[in-house]
Amino acid sequence: MDHSNHPRLQPAELTEDTLNGAKVYGPDNETIGSVSHVHGAGEATEVVIDVGGFLGIGSKPVLVQARDLDIMRDEAGTVHALSRWSKDELKAMPEHRH
Repeated sequence: MDHSNHPRLQPAELTEDTLNGAKVYGPDNETIGSVSHVHGAGEATEVVIDVGGFLGIGSKPVLVQARDLDIMRDEAGTVHALSRWSKDELKAMPEHRH
């Protein structure tokens, strides 16, 4: 998927309603997880990404700052994010427990 023409979300759009369920792609454009939970809103937003697994089973939740992701909408308006981390790098992060 070519993300270069997808409009980036503004800080005010970084809300739970907008981000929950968003697919997260890694540096090689592979799907590495999805946003399962959001803490905060705007500039200080943190997201929990369920990494790996299938339909949420066997996945590992990790917490990252939304500003560390490139969050955008595709041509259909679907929100998704690009991560600089690979699936293995995210899996190596501490598990998030809420």
